[in-house]
Amino acid sequence: MIQIDDAGSGSLLGGTIIGVLRVETEEYFYRVIPLQLYQGEAFQNKSYIDYVVTIINELFNHLRVSKDEEIKVCRGYMFDSLNKWLKENNYNYITTKIKDPLQTLVEKTFDDYAIKLGLPTTYINYTKYPFHFHRILKWVYADYENRSRLCKTGWKSWNKYKDLKPIIKEENVKNKDWLCLKCNKPIPRNTIAAVKAYTSNRHYKIFLHRECI
Repeated sequence: MIQIDDAGSGSLLGGTIIGVLRVETEEYFYRVIPLQLYQGEAFQNKSYIDYVVTIINELFNHLRVSKDEEIKVCRGYMFDSLNKWLKENNYNYITTKIKDPLQTLVEKTFDDYAIKLGLPTTYINYTKYPFHFHRILKWVYADYENRSRLCKTGWKSWNKYKDLKPIIKEENVKNKDWLCLKCNKPIPRNTIAAVKAYTSNRHYKIFLHRECI
């Protein structure tokens, strides 16, 4: 049986992982929908949805998936074009909720991908909603010039919040050590930190080393 699932389509950061698993043999492969397809005209044309077909066609050829093999596809808009392609090519597929083993595999793949883009491991390990839009936005504003290039800039939510003007001030770090959200190194307590403050859905403060501002 073949399982197909995605991870990262709801994250502001990066592209999207498309994963394919042959359950019986544990053969797992994935590809990334390029971030560029979530930007500009490509996003408006929903090119990222069509690109799923390109990925699956490649991986099916690699796995030598037959027309008789059972295929389970994750429900959701990401697979709209794929479902049409599977039907037109007479594959034996159904749409359903994908669970383990593929669900965990593909989510872990996206975690690793996001870390390679620079997202701190602590965001993923210790944050309840690591890819929540406003949490990612906070990380982006810590180094806006570089990190804004890693975002799905076609999103309406991005365009709503992309031009915020943070207020920069200094603050004494008293109660605990903070991590600088730009270099990801500690800001010891009883030292002076630079703080970027802004309001999106609520008020946010970004703690940075003064030399990282």
